[in-house]
Amino acid sequence: MEYVKLGNTGLDVSRICLGCMSFGDPQKWIHSWVLNEEDSRKIIKKALDLGINFFDTANVYGLGASEEILGRALKDYASRDEIVIATKISEKMSDKPNGQGLSRKAIMQEVEHCLERLQTDYIDILYIHRWDYHTPIEETMCALNDLVSSGKVHYLGASSMYAWQFQKAQYVAEKNGWTKFSVMQGHYNLLYREEEREMNPFCLDSGVALVPYSPLAAGRLTRDWDSDSKRFQEDQVAKRKYDITQDSDQIIVERVAQIAQKYNVSRSQVAIAWLWQKGVTAPIVGITKEKYLDDFVGAFQVQLSEDDIKYLEEAYVPHNIVGHQ
Repeated sequence: MEYVKLGNTGLDVSRICLGCMSFGDPQKWIHSWVLNEEDSRKIIKKALDLGINFFDTANVYGLGASEEILGRALKDYASRDEIVIATKISEKMSDKPNGQGLSRKAIMQEVEHCLERLQTDYIDILYIHRWDYHTPIEETMCALNDLVSSGKVHYLGASSMYAWQFQKAQYVAEKNGWTKFSVMQGHYNLLYREEEREMNPFCLDSGVALVPYSPLAAGRLTRDWDSDSKRFQEDQVAKRKYDITQDSDQIIVERVAQIAQKYNVSRSQVAIAWLWQKGVTAPIVGITKEKYLDDFVGAFQVQLSEDDIKYLEEAYVPHNIVGHQ
């Protein structure tokens, strides 16, 4: 495993982050393809054995089930001092007042729930899952700063928003002497590169780590265009992200396969290696089978040439913004 500093911080994280959205109860969550606790624990243990110390979840994943599974597994398999736990808040957890959003009340109560489910005294990285248009950003950033000051949260991150929103939040924090965001978790892969227009350059220039989700475009970059899977059939979120651009995306998928064949590596290794060469700190990989982790680790041996990168990128066409609210 390789490790790297998280942006401008002193925190060491593995260059692969295990995403935990696929852990939960398939009977109680919108995604029927999620894994039960027994199968989830196998993947978490495998990740630890490979040296992955960076785990990403969210309060809304399985309405808390993902955090609970991750918390129990890490308590059994790892030392808290050696792992980095990231979770996210703001999405809807209940229909009751203050059941979502980034008000001080919502932030404070959800962090307490996250800590309880994760069975930990602190969260290494707390993300705001999306922008809250109904709460002043000053209120949000002040509350987040107070959590850092209290020791319940160590670093702050943001996810999928417009660059002007992120810059505004950073400015408000800096102006008031509050903790700024150290990480941006955006939607970024070979099939969706809209973050390259403003967000990624801003983050790279200001020392904010890029930790993107969906690095394999929900598996579309790893298999033939006409192949199938349970997740491919049922993942409506992924369908909303990619189905509208499938004609142009198919060309890129075919080129990923060609580059993989050229170097005798897997397609996922090509897709992950491309992200690292674009300045990404640690892509978040969500999996449902242990064997995929070995595949991702093999990506460290893949070095794409400038011609390879040009070939992979030149067929890209502008996409509608996906992921922001």
